Amino acid sequence: MAPSALTSNDYIDLPLQTTPPTPPPPVLDASSSDLDLLRPINHGLTEAKRLISQALECRISTIDHDTCDVGDEDAFFVADLGEVYRQHLRWKLNLGRVKPHYAVKCNPDPQVLRLLAELGTGFDCASKAEMEQVLQMGIDPARIIYAQPCKTKSHLRYAAQNGVRQLTFDNADELYKTKQLLPDAELYLRILTDDSASLCPLSLKFGASLDNTRDLLELAHALGLNVVGVAFHIGSGASDPKAFLKAVQDARVVFDQAADLGFAMHTLDVGGGFCSDASFEDMAAVLSSALDCYFPPHIRIIGEPGRFYVSSAFTLACHVIARRTVNDPTLGTSSYMLYLNDGVYGNFSSIIFDHQNPVPRILRAGDRFLYAAHSSGYETPNMVDYSIWGPTCDGIDCIAQACSFPEVIQTGDWMYFEDMGAYTKCSATRFNGFTDKHSVVYVSSDPSVRALLQLE
Repeated sequence: MAPSALTSNDYIDLPLQTTPPTPPPPVLDASSSDLDLLRPINHGLTEAKRLISQALECRISTIDHDTCDVGDEDAFFVADLGEVYRQHLRWKLNLGRVKPHYAVKCNPDPQVLRLLAELGTGFDCASKAEMEQVLQMGIDPARIIYAQPCKTKSHLRYAAQNGVRQLTFDNADELYKTKQLLPDAELYLRILTDDSASLCPLSLKFGASLDNTRDLLELAHALGLNVVGVAFHIGSGASDPKAFLKAVQDARVVFDQAADLGFAMHTLDVGGGFCSDASFEDMAAVLSSALDCYFPPHIRIIGEPGRFYVSSAFTLACHVIARRTVNDPTLGTSSYMLYLNDGVYGNFSSIIFDHQNPVPRILRAGDRFLYAAHSSGYETPNMVDYSIWGPTCDGIDCIAQACSFPEVIQTGDWMYFEDMGAYTKCSATRFNGFTDKHSVVYVSSDPSVRALLQLE
């Protein structure tokens, strides 16, 4: 049986090495032991590299930039659904008490959503379009939290009409709006947090301070609304575990305020902020300890991870469309400006919006396929120097100001960038007339995904 690869619309089989028959996926419940969860995590990492490499080579080998049609040489992704699955197991291993509600805004890829639906996650939606995408998959609206404290009225009406009842709020006007349009909502009071150590702070925009939470709870009580929990978010891409501890402590204060007013809160939403790097285990340990300390087992805990699930699962391949030589007569050296067919107005929007620094790597130089041949263009000094630019006419469209490779890269060569699954494709634009529709080739480095998605 060949490992699966899917285009953005269809399942296809790449001509890859066959694998053993697919075993049934492990049952993921509270009784799963650490060893049960670790086995699939440790399995498939080498297989992932092999499948991604073959998918990239298979795709670019069919493209001749001298004769291809417009769009054939566009940038494209390879997504390993097995990596998404392994991240889910990693979450279960480290945050078994926290029910994940995937942040759709991070990457609304339909196959990622399909896999997560099969894994039983909930979904964090922030707009009518996100709710609609999830609901059209047949997902029970009870698995959706409309985690947008300041909602458009028409979007709130859509939620009411389609059975989405879990909402967040952080101000009085939102309570009056909810009373008018969705009076039987299950409300979560979003509180202010210290997100100063995050990549993307959110507290300047959202969250009620502890000075205001009691007043908001009293208003909700007077309006006859049902406040069932507290929500917080320590910022996207958080790096300080202590921020979770303080947020949980503050949430406990609000739970006690609500109890004094007669509310029977039953759920705490710990938001997002989880990175997929090695910091996750430390963050999870602090959060788990705080939850056990301040919230008894009968309190339901949910979270809103986004980048944690998808960042490392997507690899982006880009075509070198032009090259400019820069000579320095003083030093007697030459460097090159490379122009790719994707940039900060496309899938590299994460550079501006998400404060990311994608690492350039050579995929093909001439006839040589070089996937995984070098570490990166930042780790080979005193070689050939480059800067890397996007295709638009805007001077800010720069992907990398300086990097070095031993190869002389030519027009028509290919580069690739790993860890491109979060806040990339979802915020691409059509500026200068370039496409925002980039195809995805899907592979699965874990056989359990094939069983879950019933792939042949």
